[in-house]
Amino acid sequence: MSTDPGTTLSAERPWFVANEILAFVVELAALACLSWWGFTVGDGRPLHILLGLGVPLAAVVLWSLFAAPKARLRPGLPGVLLVKAVVLGGGAAAVYGVGHPLGAVVMAVVVVANTAVAETLRRTVPGRSEGPDGATGSPESG
Repeated sequence: MSTDPGTTLSAERPWFVANEILAFVVELAALACLSWWGFTVGDGRPLHILLGLGVPLAAVVLWSLFAAPKARLRPGLPGVLLVKAVVLGGGAAAVYGVGHPLGAVVMAVVVVANTAVAETLRRTVPGRSEGPDGATGSPESG
């Protein structure tokens, strides 16, 4: 029997692990959608390239500074949720911006549901300590 905490966690909390995987997929999808939007907005190839690469890069920098599990400047939960709303909500808005309103609504619903479940489950994981602002030290995907 394995004594690895990650293995124990996935055996005891399969929904937690599944939601963390979904969170990572949603994060990647948001970056792809931001890139898709960037490559289609504006006039001229240079602007398409600048926005198609620059917007998702800016989102990655924002995420890594403030919302990633090992962020250098990790704020409290409200700040993290604000960054997640900007990046993940921006992905849904990007889908709307390229002309797919139903896809944008679906993505927004998945983002909200996944984030709500993730934040709830992260606070109930056995063996995880909570910090002074209620944030856990969990190795979250997002």
